[in-house]
Amino acid sequence: MTSAPVRELKSLVELARDKSQRSRSILVTAINDLYSDEEQLLSDQDRAIMLDIIRQLIHEVERSVRRTLAEHLATRADAPEDLIATLANDEIEVAHPILVKSDVLKDPELIEIVQHRTMEHQVAIAIRSSISEQLSDVLVETDNEEVVTTLLSNQGAAISNSTMNHLVERSVDVPGYQGPLVHRHDLSPGLVKKLYWGVSAALRQYIVQNFEMDPSDIDETMEITVKKALGEEIVGPDQANGMQEPSAQADEDDVQILMRLLRQGEIPMFLDKFTSLTRLRLTLVRRLLFEPGGEGLAIACKAIGLDKSTFVSIFLRFRQGRLGHKEVEDDELSRSLSFFDETSLVAARAILRRWRRDPDYLNALRLLEQTRRRGKA
Repeated sequence: MTSAPVRELKSLVELARDKSQRSRSILVTAINDLYSDEEQLLSDQDRAIMLDIIRQLIHEVERSVRRTLAEHLATRADAPEDLIATLANDEIEVAHPILVKSDVLKDPELIEIVQHRTMEHQVAIAIRSSISEQLSDVLVETDNEEVVTTLLSNQGAAISNSTMNHLVERSVDVPGYQGPLVHRHDLSPGLVKKLYWGVSAALRQYIVQNFEMDPSDIDETMEITVKKALGEEIVGPDQANGMQEPSAQADEDDVQILMRLLRQGEIPMFLDKFTSLTRLRLTLVRRLLFEPGGEGLAIACKAIGLDKSTFVSIFLRFRQGRLGHKEVEDDELSRSLSFFDETSLVAARAILRRWRRDPDYLNALRLLEQTRRRGKA
């Protein structure tokens, strides 16, 4: 080594305890020599002795010296594990290079630091060039926007599909997640679509709350915009060339066909006809026909112009089929009739129009509403 006091390794004790600038400078030089690439290298025995002394004195050494030591050991694969762990749990100015670069630290140590140290320690770990799914999960569990955003921006971080799905859902409330999520190379096409719809739902909520605009018009615009962005076909059951079609209305022939199919028990053909008239998805039509209460069926029938007697016939037929017998509670029938009478044609058409929206968009709106309710609770 180049400095006489450093040649006596035991003098490190006095150097560490001496707070003078000169002692600090000599100690830093000793640390530099510890892993020097120059020809004058420490012997393995000297290095082991020096490390043992530093290990014992680490808590007495001034912060600037600990920082220098951390910078030198951060990229060393042969650095002592216990010394690395001590530096990693030090204050962030010292710990930062170790947390970001050291491969000596493994998941158990890193997870413990995430769970028990500061947000700055968490951010430093989120910068690491390689992060396992398990460690990513623990970082996401902090629910700290800066930590999670840093993790999402790190393409070297492995994030499980379930955690990614959680973050896509959270991005509705935390706009800061949206940009990094869009740029993730491992975001599945399904989650890309979910992210787009979630952002659109949040934007729709903001517009509805702050501007006097028809929500149905906003929904129409949002759906067209997102489908264009996703490269999907815009023409759908309620759209043609991006324009809203007028609401379908059942004429006398339609009613006769429906009732004939119903009486003859031609349920698949009845479903096809009812689906055609309402322009709803078949899965949704099935749900409306069989769900308790009949409110959804009442809305659909009212919206396409079916009268009360036709609604009652359809309601009773499918309620009987669901229950397996021909008895229907009087109060249930009475409630459904009252609901049919009280629902205006305008309201029914507005609801039907909403039901025709893309199911992913409707799901995003539901998630947003659930989040809003939880926030108020």
